[in-house]
Amino acid sequence: MKKVKAVIIIVLTLVVLIVVLQNTQAVETRLLFLTVTMPKAILIILTLLIGFAIGVIVASLLRARPLPQKTSTEKK
Repeated sequence: MKKVKAVIIIVLTLVVLIVVLQNTQAVETRLLFLTVTMPKAILIILTLLIGFAIGVIVASLLRARPLPQKTSTEKK
C-alpha cells in the first residue's frame, strides 16, 4: 500500500510539473481591488498551495473536534 501511495504522489507531482512548465506566459489577475501580472505557472502553484493549506486546516479542525457523548438517560 505504501508503494501505491508513493507512485500516486510521484505521478501527481509529475502532472503538476508538466502543467506548470507548459504555462509560462504572463496573465493578469484581479484580486479584489488589486491587479497583478504574473506568469500563469506561478498562479497555478499559488492556487495549488492555497488549496493544500485549506485542506490541511479543515482536516485538522475536523480531527480535533470531540465526538458527541451519549447521555445516560436511556431506558433499560
